Amino acid sequence: SPPFPVPPFFLSGVNMSEVATQVFAGQKPGTSGLRKRVEEFMQDHYMENFIQCTLEAMGNDLPGSTLVVGGDGRYGVTLAVDKIIKMAAANKVSKLIVAKDGIMSTPAVSNVIRTQKTTGGIILTASHNPGGQNGGDFGIKFNCANGGPAPTDFTDKIYKLSCEIKSYRICNNLQCDFSKVGTTTFVVDGSHDFVVEVVDSLDDYVQMMKDIFDFGMIKDYLKSVKILVNSLHGVTGPYAERIFGSELGAPADSFLKTNILPDFGGGHPDPNLTYAADLVKAMSEGDYAFGAAFDGDGDRNMILGAKAFFVTPCDSLAVIANNLELIPYFQKNPVNGYARSMPTSAALDRVAQVKGKECFETPTGWKFFGNLLDAGRIALCGEESFGTGSDHIREKDGIWAALAWLQILAARKQSVEEVLKDHWATYGRNFFTRYDYENCESDPCQKMMDELQAFVDDSGNIGKVFTSQSGKSFEVSKADNFAYTDPIDNSITTKQGIRVFFSDGSRFVMRLSGTGSSGATVRLYVDTFEGDKEKQTKSAAEMLAPCIEVALQISKLPTYTG
Repeated sequence: SPPFPVPPFFLSGVNMSEVATQVFAGQKPGTSGLRKRVEEFMQDHYMENFIQCTLEAMGNDLPGSTLVVGGDGRYGVTLAVDKIIKMAAANKVSKLIVAKDGIMSTPAVSNVIRTQKTTGGIILTASHNPGGQNGGDFGIKFNCANGGPAPTDFTDKIYKLSCEIKSYRICNNLQCDFSKVGTTTFVVDGSHDFVVEVVDSLDDYVQMMKDIFDFGMIKDYLKSVKILVNSLHGVTGPYAERIFGSELGAPADSFLKTNILPDFGGGHPDPNLTYAADLVKAMSEGDYAFGAAFDGDGDRNMILGAKAFFVTPCDSLAVIANNLELIPYFQKNPVNGYARSMPTSAALDRVAQVKGKECFETPTGWKFFGNLLDAGRIALCGEESFGTGSDHIREKDGIWAALAWLQILAARKQSVEEVLKDHWATYGRNFFTRYDYENCESDPCQKMMDELQAFVDDSGNIGKVFTSQSGKSFEVSKADNFAYTDPIDNSITTKQGIRVFFSDGSRFVMRLSGTGSSGATVRLYVDTFEGDKEKQTKSAAEMLAPCIEVALQISKLPTYTG
């Protein structure tokens, strides 16, 4: 931000136009908005249709509203920001807080919505999906006044409107330069003012992190160890350099891929062992004590210890829960409970049981944590899909998770591996893995899910024994299709994934995911508990192999997907 107040500018002569359009099939938002291929989003009127329907879904809250707009820097963000500014003006939005150059991480948008008490915000991202003009994905999602993703009834409204839309409103002659911080007021149709405030989100986000963590302690810790942070050419690059570098003193060679690129450098901005392989290699070969990777829009994280010791997101969530009292924010704010998504392992549940806290199991999708957070029932939540967060905002937050780990390491004076081994010795270890089968043909996948539902419905399968080639047997103890009743508003969400439990504490979950942009994505989750300390340090591959084999036997996944 400039060191002096930027004077507001007043521009008149902006006119609203009503543009005729046609319905585009398939504009149904998933758990985190609408995600489609770039070429689909860039069709004439396609983006405008969805923006109009999103604004209209606000109903009576739309006229006079204040909204935040920001995105992850992928191809299409600047075009979408320009359209949103023009359309917000035409739809009688009072004020738009716009990220400079359109760049603002998803957690930072949530923070601005909450601190500025806005009506909501529009986030331009397809999260961990690839980007770029050729073959990349684009996405738009709406966050409500609490800073969290829109609930199902809101996204259903958007979809209903998208099936009926005949025209959209836009101020085509409105020109707004959002590359510079400052405030401009436009007079629309000579009748109402429309304010655009262009902001740089870094300062607010950095201050929030300083209010949560002890930066002094972490800075002292980083004097004695090396860290490596990989932003995968996503939005977190500037945030990571500022926080871990300028604020905490990590040298310049502590960063990988922190320059934002519209196609993420041709990579897949998903912070896992496959897509952050360069981080894994560097950690394996170097003398780094801690590593972290973040996804395209900054809400996901992967944590590594020395020599690329991998912390599963399930274990990461449980370890943070077990050590929350080491973080200053939670020393001041009471922690009543935790929550995890259904596919996430039960490692968190064991911490909750020992600490006497509530622990909730919710459907996949961060929006399901919102009511629990707003009601003060939980302070920490997370998903196996590399998402971790707390009640400081209403989104998962990758940089927050990395700082939480650094705070824990600095306070405990232990390595990542030592923290994990101590945790397993206390609570036992949940071995966990997930397989993603992407861009599968939809019909065979649906047939597979129908067959699994038939397996669930047949009570004769309880007690049935399945045996792996290694000779290990699994007896079915329970099977269901997960359903959730929200304890705050009593809303019911059904058919969230087939679960098959075994008598030894193992289980597998199978679900079709809504985060892809085309075809079907099948997700298989396998989870097994081990209380024997001698076996807790064995490889996950070895410990999970028999249960994975039985999961494939029961689901017939290879037969249906090839």
